[in-house]
Amino acid sequence: MVARVVIAAPGSGHGKTTIAAGLMAALRARGHVVSGHKVGPDFIDPSYHALATGRPARNLDPFLQGEDRLVPLLRHGSAGADIAVIEGVMGLFDGALGTEGYASTAHVARLLGAPVVLVVDASAASRSVAALVLGFANYDPRVRLAGVILNKLGSQRHEDEIVTALEATGVPLLGALRRSDDIHAPSRHLGLVPAAERSAESQRLLPELADWVASGVDLEAVVRVARSAAPLTGKAWQPELTHEGPRAVVAAAAGAAFTFRYTETVELLAAAGVDVVDLDPLRDTELPERCAGLYFGGGFPEVHAAELSANVPLRQAVAAAAGHGMPVVAECAGLLYLSRDIDGIPMTGVLDAAAKMTKRGKLGYRKAVALADNLVATAGQRVTGHEFHRTELEPGHGPNPAWGWDRTPDGFASATLHASYLHVHWAGYPELARRFATAVHARHLVAPGG
Repeated sequence: MVARVVIAAPGSGHGKTTIAAGLMAALRARGHVVSGHKVGPDFIDPSYHALATGRPARNLDPFLQGEDRLVPLLRHGSAGADIAVIEGVMGLFDGALGTEGYASTAHVARLLGAPVVLVVDASAASRSVAALVLGFANYDPRVRLAGVILNKLGSQRHEDEIVTALEATGVPLLGALRRSDDIHAPSRHLGLVPAAERSAESQRLLPELADWVASGVDLEAVVRVARSAAPLTGKAWQPELTHEGPRAVVAAAAGAAFTFRYTETVELLAAAGVDVVDLDPLRDTELPERCAGLYFGGGFPEVHAAELSANVPLRQAVAAAAGHGMPVVAECAGLLYLSRDIDGIPMTGVLDAAAKMTKRGKLGYRKAVALADNLVATAGQRVTGHEFHRTELEPGHGPNPAWGWDRTPDGFASATLHASYLHVHWAGYPELARRFATAVHARHLVAPGG
């Protein structure tokens, strides 16, 4: 039995990330073992979940992973926990455009059979909040709205007015929280600042956040709601063990500049006989011992470009390793780090391309196809992914692009390289991890230690 609850909102900006993370931390402080999950492809909110729960960050996304994998992934990610708290994305019913709510929080809640608690910013309304809650409760009878948490209340009179109006809706009130200027996470051009970039502040903030949520939310009522979910059937997801024998090492970019990496990526590589060792391109000056592959995930290299550039020894080591055929996978931020420069600031130069910041971002789901055989994919391989950046590359792709979507080629690919703006969740396409691992093992056998 996986006790589970979805924390949703009418839209972005209602405080669901703050309350979800605070709820996780408060439940943990009460002795619960909490598993944190995020609906959608987001990397940043899960970084706060991981701090709050002390467990790896997890995403649940039917577009990226497939509908049939969500329950297995939830069971895998929540193994050993007594409650799973699942933070929604945008508004409860907002999904991929043109799909009637596919991959929305409501869609995920239905697939998981999970009750929903709605977080509502009440700062600009009073009795009208009840009308909003009633609309969300009745909009889709397949979604069970089990409670509401009021956020940003201004006074006791304000709270009393809304509480009285809510009685007619039949939706239980589980919490009421006052405005707090001290509880916030700073934002950036692509959303919140990742927890790893403000580690000390985040560690200090979490106990305060837990106390704030506990002061206004009935934690025992939330647990009862979570336990009211029906038992889940089916097996937990597990990465298939595809390798026995000597293990190889992949260095994976980490630290403040590279914070975007799905937890299951590491688990899939581990099952394929590859040990993932963190590499901080801001601080480390050489590749780890026995390194036979490189993985550069997402993050904000443009924010840390000067520091990344100043680490000349590592830039040279990465360029030399790639030049000598070491397998390299790069996604979005990793693509930028492999470029010649970012807005004129030198990077590794692995790719004959230059990156620059733009005024408008590119954000959304993508359906892509591999245009030729390469390090991780075979020609014709179709995947779903996510694009999330405010930079562009000139040229935007090499003679052998990694992917194509919407008639647009993207990235650079070869037998030893795969670099693209596209984030693909490898739990949905484990064959990508296996192909990368096979190349890493081959490299290890030919030239152990890089």
